[in-house]
Amino acid sequence: MVHYARIGGKRGASQNGYGRRANEISLIDILGTEANEIEEHVQLKIEKTKIYKHIHVLDDREKEVIIGRFGLDNEEERTQREIARELGISRSYVSRIEKRALLKLFHEFYRKNENAVKS
Repeated sequence: MVHYARIGGKRGASQNGYGRRANEISLIDILGTEANEIEEHVQLKIEKTKIYKHIHVLDDREKEVIIGRFGLDNEEERTQREIARELGISRSYVSRIEKRALLKLFHEFYRKNENAVKS
């Protein structure tokens, strides 16, 4: 939870409906978004970084599908149908490639974590 930082205001100023003084500015006011949205955005960036660190275990087509599906390389996330159209293959084949790639990534994550615990 983000605590509100008081950036101005006087003692005795009236409270608004959010438990803050009427003339205080919060972090949310500055950023223009809710705190949980910021946290989710940061978590998503961390997860994308983890995927990208292990993407070397995938073949070229698997990389292309995973990068497209999860918006790696600062791309927008794309649907299986969009990727299928770009690659000239069926959506169901994209789904199978994605599943195979995610299993490879999962095994790589597990293998790396298992080795770290043994060390």
